[in-house]
Amino acid sequence: MTDDLLVRTSVDASVLTVMLDSPANRNALSAALVAQLQTAFDAAVDESIRAVVLTHTGGTFCAGADLGEALKRGLSPEEATAEGGKAMVGLIRTILELDKPVIVVADGHVRAGGLGLVGAADIALVGPAATFALTESRLGLAASIISIPLLAKMTARSAGRYFLTGEKFGGRRAQEIGLVTSAWDTAEDLAADLDAVLEGIRKASPQGLSISKKLTTAALLDGFDEAATARAEESMKLFASDQAREGMTAFLSKRRPEWDTSRE
Repeated sequence: MTDDLLVRTSVDASVLTVMLDSPANRNALSAALVAQLQTAFDAAVDESIRAVVLTHTGGTFCAGADLGEALKRGLSPEEATAEGGKAMVGLIRTILELDKPVIVVADGHVRAGGLGLVGAADIALVGPAATFALTESRLGLAASIISIPLLAKMTARSAGRYFLTGEKFGGRRAQEIGLVTSAWDTAEDLAADLDAVLEGIRKASPQGLSISKKLTTAALLDGFDEAATARAEESMKLFASDQAREGMTAFLSKRRPEWDTSRE
């Protein structure tokens, strides 16, 4: 084990567990973590693997793109945004196109690109510590790329609320609006539900799983390239805008952005 190992994997009874293990930066999607995560998913094509469980260490499942790390490598804000967008598109595509189930298990905060991973997963199980928020609008941005899987999973009314307001909500609400499959009040119940899901998958044939997954992801993959290109371009324009600069500056300075007229 080395300090630069950010994604850890293990196999048990035909199930590959992929664990995001970079709690110091809230499992943010740095270039290194993305590369290791992609490598882990590549290993899932092995015929002996029946399903992939994507989970995490620490109090945050995934905080989204690690733009700070990209800037430290000398990338411009525009280049960092483009790199992060490309990585997010690649991970979503990988999850959707993998011919076996991907199950997210989250018991912590889910933000930004972390929501994209949850949305792309076939099954999402969350525990009592899970929280969600689409805060992009508060920063002068929008949930552009991650909207591709999220709008396919969330109810229209819930998307209309949470994409716009940036409110935080918990696992039970996430289940009600279709964002996750099930939410549990204890870690023990979460583990029991995961066991039940995996036992069901282990009883299914590889062919049955593959074709069944294709049925459930066909609508999302139809037109995916066009949607991803459009949303990535949109994201880059937003990040380069004056309002995004004000939003990010205010966030880092722990002050309200100039447009905030809330009474809180």
